[in-house]
Amino acid sequence: MSQSIAVNPDRLLPADPGTRRIARDLFQRVKDLPIISPHGHVDAAVIEHNTPFPDPAVLLVSPDHYVTRLVHSAGVDQNLLRPQAGSHGNPGAAPDSRTVWREFCKAWPLFEGTASGYWLRNQFQSVFGLHSEPSATEPDASFDAISARLQEPGFRPRQLFKDFNIEVLATTDDPLDDLASHKAIAGDPTFHGRVLPTFRPDQYLNIAHPEWAGNVERLIAAAGDGGTGYAGYLTALENRRQYFIEHGAVSADHGVRTPRTLKLEAADAARLFDRARAGQASAADREDFEAHMMYQMARMSVADGLVMTIHPGSYRNHHEPTFNTFGADSGHDIPFAIDYTESIRPVLQDFGNAKDFHLVLFAMDETVFSRELAPLAGFYPAVYLGAPWWFLDAPDAMLRFRSAVTETAGFSRSSGFIDDTRAFCSIPARHDASRRIEASFLARLVAEHRVSEDRAHELIVDLVDGSPRRVFKL
Repeated sequence: MSQSIAVNPDRLLPADPGTRRIARDLFQRVKDLPIISPHGHVDAAVIEHNTPFPDPAVLLVSPDHYVTRLVHSAGVDQNLLRPQAGSHGNPGAAPDSRTVWREFCKAWPLFEGTASGYWLRNQFQSVFGLHSEPSATEPDASFDAISARLQEPGFRPRQLFKDFNIEVLATTDDPLDDLASHKAIAGDPTFHGRVLPTFRPDQYLNIAHPEWAGNVERLIAAAGDGGTGYAGYLTALENRRQYFIEHGAVSADHGVRTPRTLKLEAADAARLFDRARAGQASAADREDFEAHMMYQMARMSVADGLVMTIHPGSYRNHHEPTFNTFGADSGHDIPFAIDYTESIRPVLQDFGNAKDFHLVLFAMDETVFSRELAPLAGFYPAVYLGAPWWFLDAPDAMLRFRSAVTETAGFSRSSGFIDDTRAFCSIPARHDASRRIEASFLARLVAEHRVSEDRAHELIVDLVDGSPRRVFKL
């Protein structure tokens, strides 16, 4: 592997020598700070049980939609990228992991210039100790080297949690999860990090979800305090939120199609809820109900203190045949344009100035950064700017975000970096990239005499460490 690319100390820093010198110093100031990861998708059970990682293909290729989507775009059959593909279709069609890895190695040149390529290079060198690029001519060499690393006794989630210098890692959890893994980790005196659950109620709020009716029945039965209907439903959601808080949760996350919110009278909401349970809700009813429940989630966050995060703007499962074969999160979720100014206004009218209400707004639509999100965060005390997310958690996109929002909202309204990952071994690479980008942006302001160098050193510490602690109440 080319050391000048994978571990060059100046990677992602400005090309101008003078600005680069400033950025180097700024990055050094924060490079060893602990990782605060307040939103992600690592399974807490993996950490509880210290589960060994699987082989290279199952760990790094098949579950990573950043990887599989790009390889598939070159015409590679997705069956060749998933060792477990047979469980969805023809069992005989599922390749073994070594075959999947060979396909990935053939496609490795496609990743030049991509964020995925940067993260993977960093992992290959810094985490797995590879000294050469994945190669189509010798794919088994990298497969065997990574496999050997995965077999080492010290290469387990708990030791890596420590080695990666992770202080806080939040997971994403179903409202009816018993949080047994979180309880076990919190009660383990040998584990010194924090693994926090996150309340994620999407499939209980979205009538269009195929399991919504059954989910609601289970929710009310489990936590409705004997209530029925819409009132019992709200009580159950409130009770489960409290259960999460008692087990360390600091936030509730919402992956919605749009950020629309709607305040309904209780009687109107109850009628809408009843129509949905009877299977009589129209498309407009479904949209109105989810929008109203987002208003209710904000109301509950004001009451119980959970930070509310909103992740809208993804057209989920854009290619139906791929969804039918491989299920969700298989690489074909596509961003679309959204509106925040009108959509979020009902919540901000009632709660935008509410004490201790933290509302973190994310977007995959870059046009809203300077036009809507920065002005909203620059006025409402409740609103914070979610870090660039999904397709935008890439070096140039992160720089564009910082340029777009800072002149209006400053630095204090940012959430801190959000890695949003299922790939545990990618966490340090992603946070390293974010810290380098923050150093690069601040170095330019220093070089242009817009911020003093001393102040830039204070700002970068706050962006990396202070902001996530403050915004997520850690």
